[in-house]
Amino acid sequence: MSSGRAKLMDMLMRPNRSKLKGYQKQPPPKRWNIVRGDTVQVIQRKHPEFGKQGKVQVVIREKMRVIVENVNLAPRRIPADPMRGSKAETVMMERSIHYSNLNLVDPVTGFPTKITHTYLEDGTKVRISKRSGAIIPKPQVWKQPQISNLIASEDSDTTNAAEVWAVTYKGRTSKWEEMRQELLRTLEESKEQNVRGGDNSQ
Repeated sequence: MSSGRAKLMDMLMRPNRSKLKGYQKQPPPKRWNIVRGDTVQVIQRKHPEFGKQGKVQVVIREKMRVIVENVNLAPRRIPADPMRGSKAETVMMERSIHYSNLNLVDPVTGFPTKITHTYLEDGTKVRISKRSGAIIPKPQVWKQPQISNLIASEDSDTTNAAEVWAVTYKGRTSKWEEMRQELLRTLEESKEQNVRGGDNSQ
């Protein structure tokens, strides 16, 4: 049996750890030290991207995964879109990496480091590098909301503000609404006739 087939059989025969008795998934961290905009490095030696650095683009806290710019690239097929006139193509896009495989990069030494937290004299909470003792400030971009999947159009069909804000929708009443309005008009007319008949009798 070849080595490739032996590895495949070993993977197929290996039990699923999530179904084993007493197995527990890794709990999420109590404190997220990595935020969007931080510079991180892959520290897992078995990872194919070991040693690469990049900026964090997305933090997926529900899955404990992080997407790093230009790290862990993989081909992805984008289907054609006839509405936009685009053809199908294959592009290289970042795949997510588990949170535990990354560490922040020390701004002084340029190497990955673990951090601790402390408070400044004004009460501001900061991150401190355990490697050099330098403060690692949080980037301002992590406070900004993420904007994605937006289509910007350079050409505008309307230039007049009155045309833009003009109400062009004309509501159409349903058949049941028309019957209800007709019934209400009939009741109003019958009430008026009863009132007139009472006045004439007096």
